[in-house]
Amino acid sequence: MCNSLWSTFDTLLRHAVCVLTAVKSSVPTLTHVIPSQGRTGVYAVTSLDDDVFVLRFNSVEVYDAKTFTFQRHIAVAGLGSHTHGMTACARHMCLYLSNYYNATVHRVELSGSNAVKKWSVANRPRGLSVNIVHNLVVVCRDANKIQEYTTHGSLVREICLQAGVTNPWHAIQLSTGDYVVSQWTSPGVVSVVGVDGQVVHRYRQSQTSDIGQMKCPASLAVTKNNNILVAEEDKNRILSINRSTDSVQELALSVDGGIRWPRALCLDESRGRLYVGELDGQCRVLVFDGVRL
Repeated sequence: MCNSLWSTFDTLLRHAVCVLTAVKSSVPTLTHVIPSQGRTGVYAVTSLDDDVFVLRFNSVEVYDAKTFTFQRHIAVAGLGSHTHGMTACARHMCLYLSNYYNATVHRVELSGSNAVKKWSVANRPRGLSVNIVHNLVVVCRDANKIQEYTTHGSLVREICLQAGVTNPWHAIQLSTGDYVVSQWTSPGVVSVVGVDGQVVHRYRQSQTSDIGQMKCPASLAVTKNNNILVAEEDKNRILSINRSTDSVQELALSVDGGIRWPRALCLDESRGRLYVGELDGQCRVLVFDGVRL
């Protein structure tokens, strides 16, 4: 009987060690830092294949996603100094950037020519994303709209955001067809809206944790399971929203000195990697590996 009890205890102990090891290995780890080129803040980060694109004002820096060595600059004529949004499209092999004051979107061909096409959008475009049918999604602050365009600049759909959604910053389409929208307000709100612009669900303050109220949520990232990451600028943290449980938690990201004013966010699920760009402080791009959400 003693042998049997010992065998059972040994099995349980081994299982506990395996669980603890798995939990430990799933904690995101800071593996690299892309330093600032002259202490200029990061407005957006995106990745495509083996390239990482970092937007600082109207200049785009390109880094190797394996070695993080600087590759080149992409100059976009007429982009302006207030460019809040950037995203890349693997289907059309291009980079999109928003011009906040001139109400335009610039499309940069990445096949080698770096040819640029631009078109007009609604007033004050901010965050950009590519949706499930590979169209461009543009959030326009002053118009309080989400606009969807083909890669050639044809307007496909316009969603007028309804009551309760103000000062939108970024929108990403979920696999359900709804959109998650960050509202750059204080207290801050992250809303899920339908294609009619009506609010389906709101995330403000978690009832299951002590994170308190959000403040100025900006860039978003969405996992394949429709869980949501939020760059919360004013509180210098990244939030994780679990859609199945409706829980909001702070993502455990260990950084010496903490994260300063996180404006940019990019999730590369194929690598289990998260990029966080700082608008203030050392203005770094922090690279976290081992991200499983």
